[in-house]
This record gives sequence, C-alpha cells and structure tokens, in this order.
Amino acid sequence: MIRVNLLPNAADRRGGGDGSQNWVALVLLAVVLEIVVLSLFHGTKEDELSKLKAEVARYDSQINDIKALVKDHDQVKSRLSELRAREDAIAKLQSGRSGPTEVLVELSRLLTPGKGPTLAPQQETADAGNQTEAEKQVSMNYNANWDARRIWLRTYGETERAVRLEGVARDGGDVFEFSQRLKLSRYFEAVELLPGEQRDTKDTKIDMVKFALQVKVKY
Repeated sequence: MIRVNLLPNAADRRGGGDGSQNWVALVLLAVVLEIVVLSLFHGTKEDELSKLKAEVARYDSQINDIKALVKDHDQVKSRLSELRAREDAIAKLQSGRSGPTEVLVELSRLLTPGKGPTLAPQQETADAGNQTEAEKQVSMNYNANWDARRIWLRTYGETERAVRLEGVARDGGDVFEFSQRLKLSRYFEAVELLPGEQRDTKDTKIDMVKFALQVKVKY
C-alpha cells in the first residue's frame, strides 16, 4: 500500500510562520510611523493656528482701540466748528469796537502837518532800504510837508465799511494829496474820487474846491 503525506512538515511550518510575523511587524511599523508623522504635522498646524489666532486677537484689540478713539469724532468736529465760529464772532466784535476808532485816529494823522499814512508792515519793509526820508516820500507819492490845514472834512458816513468823505479844499492839489495818503494807509482801500465842484465862500470870497471821496475801511 502506498501512503501520501499531504501535511507540511515541521520545517515548512516554521519557515512560513516567520514570514507572516515579519510582514505583520512591517505593517505595524508603517502604521506607527504614519501616526507619528501625523501627530507631528497636527502639532505644527496647531502651533500655526494658535499664532494666527493670537495675531487676529491683537488686530481686533487694535481695531477696538481705534474705534474707541474715533467714536466721538463727529461730536468733536462739531464742537471745534462751534468754537471756531465763536472765535470768529468775538474777533468781529472786537474789530467792530476798536476798528472805527483806529480809522478816525488814522484820519487825524493824515490831516496833521508833519505826519503821514500808517503803512502796512510789508510796505514798511519794502520801502525801508537805504532811502532817505525825502526819497521815501517821493517814492510813495505823498508830501510830508503838505499843509493839511488847506483841507476840511465836513461829513464822514460809513455803511458796512464803505465810507463817504465830503469836504472842501483850497485846490485840486490838496484833494489829490489827501487821496494819495488814503491810498497808502493800511486802513483804507478802493479810494475813489467823486465828481466835485468849485465854489467860493460868502465870507472870505476865497475859491474853494468841494470834493467827495468813496473809500473802504479795513479793520
């Protein structure tokens, strides 16, 4: 009788078992490495996320600070406008109180022998140079030696800083001198000579020139 043994022998069973165990070990090692790599990657991303969250929180804090600073911007702007308007009103009131007095004092200077117009600061600087007093008077077209008693002012009327001056003078040269002084003065502008007439006084029979000037005052 012939017998056939279909079962593996002991050596074959031992060899096959070692191969399976090695394969399982490799799989387990790969799984462990993958877990380690994933853990490291996750930790890195967590750190990046934490940094981003901290940066966002910082920006939010800055935005809130800025909002706190500008939340009253409109109110502050309105308040500043009110204060500026009030300052302008006060300046106008002060100018309205002192301006007319200064203008009348200037008129007195223009009609005082030996005195001349009050120049604006830039005029004084420009005309300073090395000129003598006589040269300055010629360059400014007024005569400091003019006898202001040759002219008389009779009316002074002001409406919204537009002034009408009326009076009499010995001749047209006196009216010209007076108008030149007005033009040079820092307190007057837009000097306009209105049509006048010549007449004589009943008492002295002296020929006189009746004149009128339209000017604007600056104060």
